[in-house]
Amino acid sequence: MDHRDDTAHDRHLRAGTAADGPYSLDIDPRTAGWGYSALRILELAPGASHLLDTGDSEWIVLPLTGGCTVHTEGATMELLGRASVFAGVTDFAYVPRDAQALIASGAGGRFALAGAKCERRLPARRGPEPEVPVEDRGSGGCARRVHNFAAADSFDCDRLIAVEVLTPGGNWSSYPPHKHDEHRPGEETELEEIYYFEIEGEHGFGYQRVSPSRPGGTDLLAEVRSGDAVLVPDGWHGPSIAAPGHAMYYLNVMAGPGPERAWHICFHPDHTEGYR
Repeated sequence: MDHRDDTAHDRHLRAGTAADGPYSLDIDPRTAGWGYSALRILELAPGASHLLDTGDSEWIVLPLTGGCTVHTEGATMELLGRASVFAGVTDFAYVPRDAQALIASGAGGRFALAGAKCERRLPARRGPEPEVPVEDRGSGGCARRVHNFAAADSFDCDRLIAVEVLTPGGNWSSYPPHKHDEHRPGEETELEEIYYFEIEGEHGFGYQRVSPSRPGGTDLLAEVRSGDAVLVPDGWHGPSIAAPGHAMYYLNVMAGPGPERAWHICFHPDHTEGYR
């Protein structure tokens, strides 16, 4: 069962259902029904290129599979990339709003374009792989690894926050359930969030839960597979559950209207005992 109310089906985007042109997944604020967060998955054949017009948003070009070159603002940024999302961290490129970027790949690959509508125009620059903070979070059946490549305290953006999470097969992550759908200074930041999933193994799958934090809020239990995305405009999100034998990867893209670029969250009070 993939939805529990009339809006939940709009929150779970199965692979291929939100494709547009060169993008196998294209989520922008208009189609998501919110104000800031965006994600595109770009697939390039060997020798192909793509021109990105950034418009009113800042973007990070993040290799998922393969490497590429990003030409923008008179700079050329070589991204070595990686064999797959399960192979470790990768370098990435930041492209400002009101710019164009040519993304080219000699060997081809798949690239995430994580974006956020923003006001400030920051300089284009490369995020080197050795400088990506890696965090092991949780323990036992809740152990997972987080790549904080564009976390609020690790890489400068105007509004965009983005991290990667790797969950071993059989484990839970995004746990305890947490939310960030209210502006409460110092305690909680209002952030729209996208989860983009890849699952290790041909028949791999996982589950994503979002439960309401307010009357009429998002209520979703989705079986997710590679290429799926889940939109979280509000609500308690978690757990994210990886099936045994199939590691789960997800890319989190967040942005919101608050004056501070920060990730302040509130844990669900019914699910923290014995965990933290």
